[in-house]
Amino acid sequence: MKILITAFEPFGGDAINPTERLLMDIGKEPIEGAEIHTRLLPVVFDECADKLLETVAEIRPDAVICCGLASGRTSITPEQIAINLKEVPKESSVADNQGNRPYNERVNPEGPDGLFSLLPVRAMTDNMKEQGIPASISYSAGTFICNNTMYALLDHIRTNRLPMIGGFVHFPASTEMAASKPGLPSLSHDTMLNGLKIMIETIVKESFRD
Repeated sequence: MKILITAFEPFGGDAINPTERLLMDIGKEPIEGAEIHTRLLPVVFDECADKLLETVAEIRPDAVICCGLASGRTSITPEQIAINLKEVPKESSVADNQGNRPYNERVNPEGPDGLFSLLPVRAMTDNMKEQGIPASISYSAGTFICNNTMYALLDHIRTNRLPMIGGFVHFPASTEMAASKPGLPSLSHDTMLNGLKIMIETIVKESFRD
């Protein structure tokens, strides 16, 4: 299977994004049944989706795993659903890397309110747990860049009836990030990398089973 893995550049004042390092290391060792392609995406509303869809058109993958950071979470969380909303709460100081702060805007004005992941999120989560990796299904990808990217991908697959699967996975902060933020939940890079490998292996196995 041709599998595209994406990650994001640092944002929100952080010097690093643990998903960027995952992207750098995931292709170093072969994974049986998988041809790995990677792409780093900008933390900018809409541009994140545009870059992703350009890559999808270029590579024509069988599966896409978009990876993002959810600082504060305690486990690796495959997302079950994306919603048709781009929003930064008015009381929040968060903005994307170009200072954009959309409010109550739809990702696609003509699209459905929500779209479910096409990845085998339950099998991915169960397989990580069986290997001792903290994992759980998430039912909210938020309304920031990660949700923007996930919704745009699923909507693109839906409207073009593409023979591919895709979805999004949030990762917690790395221990490197937590070193300067006492009390911040974190996982080691090696643990998160192993989790990503297990998810890829699960996708390959589930696809051949079908």
